[in-house]
Amino acid sequence: MRLLVPLDGSRLAEAVLPSVIALARHYQAEVVLLHVLEQRPPAQVHGERHLRDIAEAGLYLEEVAARLRAEELAAVVHVHENREQSVARSIVEHVQELASDLVVMCTHGNGGVRDLLFGSIAQQVLQQGPCPVWLVLPRKDGSAPSFKLRRILVPLDGTPEHEPGLPAAIALARAFEAELHLVFVIPTLATLAGEAAVSGVMLPSTMRAVLDLAEQGAQVYLEQVVRQSQDRGVKAQGEVLRGETVQEVARLLERREIDLIVLASHGRTGLDALLSGSVAPRLVGRVTVPLLLVRAGSQSRRSES
Repeated sequence: MRLLVPLDGSRLAEAVLPSVIALARHYQAEVVLLHVLEQRPPAQVHGERHLRDIAEAGLYLEEVAARLRAEELAAVVHVHENREQSVARSIVEHVQELASDLVVMCTHGNGGVRDLLFGSIAQQVLQQGPCPVWLVLPRKDGSAPSFKLRRILVPLDGTPEHEPGLPAAIALARAFEAELHLVFVIPTLATLAGEAAVSGVMLPSTMRAVLDLAEQGAQVYLEQVVRQSQDRGVKAQGEVLRGETVQEVARLLERREIDLIVLASHGRTGLDALLSGSVAPRLVGRVTVPLLLVRAGSQSRRSES
């Protein structure tokens, strides 16, 4: 297994390192530390000096690699020397060139409208690339969060399109002896969106009955998924919630000790993400635990690795 870890030289980006160390240790993975030189790079990034030339980037990556090697992990460095306009596209090309299984990277976690409109690098990498993205949100002070994997949250909606994250979650749960918490969120009349919201206003009694039936179907669906997970040797439990998905997931994190969210996402960016109500971009900034984003609609290349 190979982990690709893009770094920009900032302390904020190094928030990924506890996750990288834990994953590399459990999977005996090689870690590739990557820096992409940008066209017209900023003087600072995250309020810190930005890596702007080949020598500086190489020295920095070797220093980080030495820390990983001190943990008895295999680590190599790669500085992409040709200056790129799109960092995301360059990361995707390196995923393909190096046959990487997972991209581990940091996000600002602002979660504002600007992030939805322009899209984070992580969402672009997920949309364009062939492998999942492990997204780490630094603490408010910019420091690296500690990493333990005891309980994994997997939001589901009953469609095969959003199930690709489940095999990856099961594989992680087995590797770390963690428990899966599967959640299915059914809207209320007040949280319906689009055409369903119009139907809820026009025919509230009918829509209320439809949602109640959907809740019953969600219970049956989760029971099946829980049994399948348990058959794979993983502890699992399911829970049906009512409300808006992002809000309910955020509230669930406050009630339970969740260490990771595994989410199938289309990797939508720009106005597409804003208008479609994509969950992943809206979760960033609302949660404090890492997210494993798996491309919706297709299994990851080595999800069982």
